[in-house]
Amino acid sequence: MAPVQNARLIYKSVPEGYPIPGQTTVYDTNDSIDLENAPLNGGFLAKTLILSIDPFLRGKMRKPEKKSYSAEFKIGEPLYSYGVARVLRSATPEVKVGQYITGNFISFSEYAICPPTVLPSLTVVDKRPDLELRTYVGAAGMPGQTAYSGWKEHADPKPNDVVFVTTGAGPVGSLVIQLAKQAGCKVIASAGSEDKVAFMKSIGADVAFNYKTTDTREVLQKEGPIDIYWDHVGGEILDAVIEFSAENARLILCGSISGYNTGGAAPIKNLSMAVGKCLHLHGILVFRIFHKHAKAFWEEIPPKLASGEIKFREEVTKGLDKAGDVILAVQKGTNTGKAIVVVAEE
Repeated sequence: MAPVQNARLIYKSVPEGYPIPGQTTVYDTNDSIDLENAPLNGGFLAKTLILSIDPFLRGKMRKPEKKSYSAEFKIGEPLYSYGVARVLRSATPEVKVGQYITGNFISFSEYAICPPTVLPSLTVVDKRPDLELRTYVGAAGMPGQTAYSGWKEHADPKPNDVVFVTTGAGPVGSLVIQLAKQAGCKVIASAGSEDKVAFMKSIGADVAFNYKTTDTREVLQKEGPIDIYWDHVGGEILDAVIEFSAENARLILCGSISGYNTGGAAPIKNLSMAVGKCLHLHGILVFRIFHKHAKAFWEEIPPKLASGEIKFREEVTKGLDKAGDVILAVQKGTNTGKAIVVVAEE
């Protein structure tokens, strides 16, 4: 077989603010690959089917000297993230031809040769017939796993606890809302549009508001004090939560998107109050805690997703050439569901 096109989304430059399609990322169709004869070097050849577009991608678009918990993207190379791929060829017994695989190494390219070093982070997708494959990068994937394991690890909910969830219409926050309601908590949730507010109410939020048009501090003062806070935004909202938290409140820090594209979130002025209130601040990374909760997650969550007991929203975009636009939409918060790019159907 002659080589075939291998389109890619290349990381072109470090963004100063938002990642701009055509500047930060460039869709490139100049590469090709021989699917039958390309050397595998102990790894395997995978066809990319689905890509997950998540806020944390912005943190990997940085200069090499700026260190973080995960490696930065390399200029001139394809981006990579969580996704689903199908194995076409394999030179390792741990991966079988025809398997659907997922992990945080899926390339933003039509095809990729994956080295053996990715095996520790690889999961074979045990697909249910009543769930779409794309859901395994959303509610049944990393976002759902983040919500479930972070909640189980640190929330310690009690009936009638007051929970505040930011970005409550997103794939992580929406599951946190539903887990909190299942635990008998009162839930306050915020998001950035009226459509998202309506969705949060539909999944059980007792108080849902648009943080762009409503003062968060006024809501927390009226509806709090806060016993459990799930943070996606950092900055001024985190500062407000500290002020209006109950004693011994649990603050679960999952992200800080308010500062991702502005050079940093607003400084926290009320941190000293955490001492007097004996607050518990927990930063979470899914890959450090999910293994403790994986068995329970797979037994509980996919069946509830399939039955509709747990609700979720997906925003599906077809075509790798659109991935740069979707990345920008997620950073600006204009997406209305879990952002997914379908690269190929099979």
